[in-house]
Amino acid sequence: MKNPCLVVIDVQEKLYPVVQNKDNFLKNLEILIKGFRLLDLPIIVTEQVPQKLGHTVYPVRSLLSDVEPIPKSSFSCASNDKFKSKCDELLNVDGYVLAGIETHVCIYQTQKQMSLLGKHVEVVADAVSSRNKTNHDVALDRIRNSGGFLTTTEMILFELAGNAEGIIFKQLSKLVK
Repeated sequence: MKNPCLVVIDVQEKLYPVVQNKDNFLKNLEILIKGFRLLDLPIIVTEQVPQKLGHTVYPVRSLLSDVEPIPKSSFSCASNDKFKSKCDELLNVDGYVLAGIETHVCIYQTQKQMSLLGKHVEVVADAVSSRNKTNHDVALDRIRNSGGFLTTTEMILFELAGNAEGIIFKQLSKLVK
């Protein structure tokens, strides 16, 4: 992928406080968002039934104040008409990078459906989480075993940077330290 879209899925007020390793998850998600901003790549945000689960948590919302979250009730983002329309509007996007909550529900189902639609999708293993570690681990195993792609925050950002030269590389290096 040279020009992926980051999809930040359901990092909401009632979900975030109860996920596993929430501080590390949030730190990696923030680095990922800042990296995509630095690389001038598109970002989509979704919120699962926001009237019940709240809105995107402040630390994420503050980094994405110019991105209007897409409300949804389907677990898979790819089943939501507004999400599909937003994806269709993006020019030159050659893949999707998924991060957010919960690994075994919305992340897994979005990855599966988008892959079936022929999209290249990568799940950022250290920027997804679930309330239960077993659910998280099984979801990552299932994604990997079904031919899905896993990546990490640093792995995807440095892959997109392409080399260790210039200001972008220096700024990315500062982000991940």
